[in-house]
Formats: sequence, C-alpha cells, structure tokens
Amino acid sequence: MSSVPHGETRLNKEKIIQGQGIDEPLSETGFKQAAAAGIFLKDVKFTHVFSSDLTRTKQTVHGILEKSKFCKDMTVKYDSRLRERKYGVAEGRPLSELRAMAKAAGEECPAFTPPGGETLDQLKRRGKDFFEFLCQLILKEAGQNEQFSQEAPSSCLESSLAEIFPLGKNCASTFNSDSGTPGLAASVLVVSHGAYIRSLLDYFLTDLKCSFPATLSRSELTSVSPNTGMTVFILNFEKGGKGRPTAQCVCVNLQGHLAGVNKTP
Repeated sequence: MSSVPHGETRLNKEKIIQGQGIDEPLSETGFKQAAAAGIFLKDVKFTHVFSSDLTRTKQTVHGILEKSKFCKDMTVKYDSRLRERKYGVAEGRPLSELRAMAKAAGEECPAFTPPGGETLDQLKRRGKDFFEFLCQLILKEAGQNEQFSQEAPSSCLESSLAEIFPLGKNCASTFNSDSGTPGLAASVLVVSHGAYIRSLLDYFLTDLKCSFPATLSRSELTSVSPNTGMTVFILNFEKGGKGRPTAQCVCVNLQGHLAGVNKTP
C-alpha cells in the first residue's frame, strides 16, 4: 500500500488550517509536485486507487495517474473516510492560532481538539475503518481470483515496486513465504492528507505492531507527512485471511522525487 498526501495548496504555504471545511485547490507548486510524484510512480502497476474526495486530493491523484504507463485510465474510488482531520472552528485560521488555542487549554498540538473538531482517537478510528474495509476487499478479490496463483501477476506487481522503492531482502522473503498468497495480490495507491497519514502511521505502529526501517527516528514517525511524501507498507495475510495482517514499512515520507520542485527562484 502506497500512501501519498496531496500536493501543496496556497493555504499550506501560508500555514492556514484547511481540514475538511476549506476545500482549497492545488497551487502551481502543488500541481508540479503531483506531476513529479506521477513521474516517479509511472512504472508502478497499481490494482486499486483510492483518494479523499476533497479537491486537493482529487487534483493530486489525477496528476499522478496522467503520468502513469499502466494506470492512466484507472477508475479512482473517492472515499470520505480518507479526508483530512476535521479541525472545527480552527479551519480557515492560521496554524499559530490553533497552537495558541491549545496553549490556552493547557494542551499541545496535535493532541488538542478545537471546538467542533475531530479527536485523534476519532481520526484513528476512521483510518482503521478504511484500512479494514480495504483489507477485506483485497482478500475477497484474491479469493475470487484464484488465477493469481496460476498466472502469477504478483511478480509483475512486486517488480514494479522494487524498481523504485527499497523493498529489501525481508520484503522479498515475505513475498516468497508460505502464507498461501504467492507474491503481491494487490498494489494499492491511497491519496490522502498529512495529518490523516500521520494518524495511519500511529495505527500501524501501535495496533498492528508494524516493523519500520531502523534508520527512522520517532520524530519522523510522528511528524505530519509533507506534500506528496510517499509512505509504503507491505501487508502479509495468513492463509484464509484470518486475524490481522502483519505489516512492514518500506519507507516513510519519501521525497526524492521533489528535488528541484520545491525550490523557489
């Protein structure tokens, strides 16, 4: 599963809280970031593409797919469960005001919830709900498509990811394990939002006990995902799809594709 937050908007640059209520389009830089992400991912064969239904994510996923060799005409499934965290009265206001509100309440960001906003627990449950839906969808389709084990498209999915992401030997051994699913049954692109993906990382870390690259610091795991920074997970299910999947993180907030894009003249 490849998670990518949307490209930059004008309000991102001005450090204005958008949340769900401010449906700002991408800025010129944001469109360039989406195109750069698309060029980076152009050889990856995705079987499913999901996106938040807000404008900035719709424009980002379109920018990614129009550069793809294999997925240009793929149908995107827009899902409100992938929306950014709801910030209530803080939406449309500067980030500095949100921090001041938190300080006045004796709390800190991001744990502070402004009036009318979504708590971190609520955000995490929303992410968990989407993730469990996604897992059930993949397992159902894999069960209906037993030709996966006969025609082995999984090797194509794996190789297309391995060409650009540091999968490593542990991931390779996972693909060849005796789990009952040879290789990758699906390759999923999810385009969402920075705080949402940070919450998803927390779910993977605390609930799924996901393994992360040893080089990652705690601050990297808890910071808001940068615009179009890529995070990739490999999920492995037991035979029959019972129980929670085991998860391995390949990379967090990868930004190599943005070299030169974010520089202002």
